[in-house]
Amino acid sequence: MPTLTDLVRDHTDLNGTDLEWLHALVSDWQLLADLSFADLLLWVPLRSAEALPAEDEGRARPRPARAGQAPLPGGGSVPGWVAVAQMRPTTGPTAYPEDLVGKIVRSGRRGLIDVAWRERRIVREGDPEWGSGIPVREESIPVRRGAKLLGVIQRSTNLSSARTPSRLELTYLQSASDLAQMISEGRFPVPGEEPNLVRSPRVGDGLVRLDRTGRVTYASPNAQSAYRRLGLQADLVGESLGEVTAELCDTGEPLEEALTALLSGRAPREVEVESNGSIMQLRTIPLVVGGARIGAVVLVRDVTELRWRDRELMTKDATIREIHHRVKNNLQTVAALLRLQARRLRIPEGRAALDEAVRRVGSIAIVHETLSLTPDELIDFDDIADRVITMAGEVSTPETRVVPKRSGSFGVLPAEIATPLAMALTELLQNALEHGLPDHRDGTLEVVAHRSDGDDRRLVATVADDGVGLPADFDVESSNSLGLQIVRTLIVGELGGTLDFRPRSGGGTEVIVDVPLDHSNRPSAPPAR
Repeated sequence: MPTLTDLVRDHTDLNGTDLEWLHALVSDWQLLADLSFADLLLWVPLRSAEALPAEDEGRARPRPARAGQAPLPGGGSVPGWVAVAQMRPTTGPTAYPEDLVGKIVRSGRRGLIDVAWRERRIVREGDPEWGSGIPVREESIPVRRGAKLLGVIQRSTNLSSARTPSRLELTYLQSASDLAQMISEGRFPVPGEEPNLVRSPRVGDGLVRLDRTGRVTYASPNAQSAYRRLGLQADLVGESLGEVTAELCDTGEPLEEALTALLSGRAPREVEVESNGSIMQLRTIPLVVGGARIGAVVLVRDVTELRWRDRELMTKDATIREIHHRVKNNLQTVAALLRLQARRLRIPEGRAALDEAVRRVGSIAIVHETLSLTPDELIDFDDIADRVITMAGEVSTPETRVVPKRSGSFGVLPAEIATPLAMALTELLQNALEHGLPDHRDGTLEVVAHRSDGDDRRLVATVADDGVGLPADFDVESSNSLGLQIVRTLIVGELGGTLDFRPRSGGGTEVIVDVPLDHSNRPSAPPAR
């Protein structure tokens, strides 16, 4: 399915600024569809007649734009139209259950669109159409950016369930009419004022209509109920919304003047208020028609339960991070005790064994330290790998002068992969320094990471050195090295990966670790030994 960007670039002469305007409009035109109880189709004029079907309407197919072609002047005749976006109402039945994005029509096949484009005005003439078996009232709204016409919105209302409109429906329709007029005048969307809340309130959540002084002329039942939960005892109609809201949310802090200004309807604003144990989102949309501000629409949404869940999640996240922080501190304490014990030992083998234990504990502590700083269980493993590599380089003997380095990226990994991988990487680096480069001056030790995020998501890490190479009879499965046994258990048993030791081209050794990133590809428990 082609996107709005694809269709505009392939079939029209609109520039990048025009495209941004259309994106801003489409990102917020659910509001117009819901207020109108109608489907919306955005038609944009075609660049030339080349993409037109011979007779019947067809679908747009991608084709390269022709360089050097002059833009089509807004308001002039056009060869045809392409539908680049579609929106259905959540407040009423749809008029077009089928998907019409990408549809191409000749000029003249949608008469009201042509008239709206040519005369640069909203066109509402015409009797209901019955082409699909249901009565549909069509209207066309020209889309303007400054003085330039960009396209036409076809507004189609399904009249099959028409009834005597209520006060709510009349207010919706009047607000929709004002909003449509703003679109035709190039005043909506407001540049730089797109909704920035996680999910802005919608029409069905609650709607308040203000006059030009900021007083309420109508409040939907949902909006009135939301204000009841904030503690309002009287009706909203006739009250100054900003003053009422400020009074309800008065906590002794200087907020009244700010809230009064925010909810006056003079500028597009979004705010979240809290009172009486309830939390409410408010979005103000000024209505400016013919250059004069006639009032505003305020959308209201009760988000009390959502915010309580957010706060509970934040508390849980903070608790988890604190646990990771304490685990890190405890591991560092264990490492310090082992280090002290190693200093007291006079047996070199025992001291070396304790030093290895310190490094293993340290690699796990690094993972928990990173987890204590993140809000979730995902870790940028490149930072951990760099610290593990640095730790390995610090314990290499001064005579070898080996400086490990990393190339490639591990990316973001879940903690269940990061912890065993950090331990395995520590063991492989230490093994390379002790056995691959024992007396090798100016040796190289490199960690190369490659990640594939396609259908088969895998991580391949290679630890390579240019040292003495593998013994002739080396077999990782029969090796009695504790470090290699730990690596094999972690990579093969716990992560379900593979471990391959091979001679390096040019001398030395390379160890290839291949780990699946999908949880379904890993065993639930290490295999029995």
